[in-house]
Amino acid sequence: MADVRAWKPAVDGIAEVFHAHFTTHAYPLHTHDTWTLLIVDDGAIRYGLDRHEHGAWRGDVTLLPPHVPHDGRSARSGGFRKRVLYLDSSVLGDDLIGAAADHPSLADLVLREQIHRLHESLLWPEPLESSSRLALVQERIRAHLRPQWRVAKPIGVAEQMRELMDARVAEGVSLRDAALAIGAHPAHLVRAFTRRFGLPPHRYLTGRRIELARRLILAGMPLAQVATAAGFYDQAHLTRHFRRHLGITPGNYFTRT
Repeated sequence: MADVRAWKPAVDGIAEVFHAHFTTHAYPLHTHDTWTLLIVDDGAIRYGLDRHEHGAWRGDVTLLPPHVPHDGRSARSGGFRKRVLYLDSSVLGDDLIGAAADHPSLADLVLREQIHRLHESLLWPEPLESSSRLALVQERIRAHLRPQWRVAKPIGVAEQMRELMDARVAEGVSLRDAALAIGAHPAHLVRAFTRRFGLPPHRYLTGRRIELARRLILAGMPLAQVATAAGFYDQAHLTRHFRRHLGITPGNYFTRT
């Protein structure tokens, strides 16, 4: 069972607002190119992030960084209710990804209240208020994470494969072409990508396509067009993967506000 409400607000920096009540749905391992800012209103969530287990509870704030694989399922019988903001990568910046991956749970009741009030403001067409509240949330999160200087590492074949797929989400790229472009054996490329990011390339690409489909649906594109625009064979193919990832069909996803 799933009860979902999703929309794209007219607020710079917020890619999507997502309110959901799941009873049995479990998210498969996937990634986002946005920051996932989550609060739990009822129940509890267990999730894996970067191969470590974590929990999301009512009193905490959960911040999942972009490009880092994670999954999710209810930690208790009866499911969970959550509110999520998907924030553009520019809102917090790539310099915070490492710190957020290490410490995704923020025990800060003031921050949680700020996020709650931001969600409430997004129910009404007041972009200035919402933008102001987002700025306060952004400032407090950055104060929590306080990134430390890290030595840059040369980009490896796994990162090159990810960049290649990110640039071709809809059209895709064959393993053979990727191996030729990167200069690595196909099997080594698959092993390196899976070892680095925790999921194989095809599952990463499917997750990115689901993310693209969500945005196109929220923009009002007809589902048959969404399927092909997001790289799926047809609408049935989109529906199968969409339901697996989100527990609902694409047709039940869009909420008009």
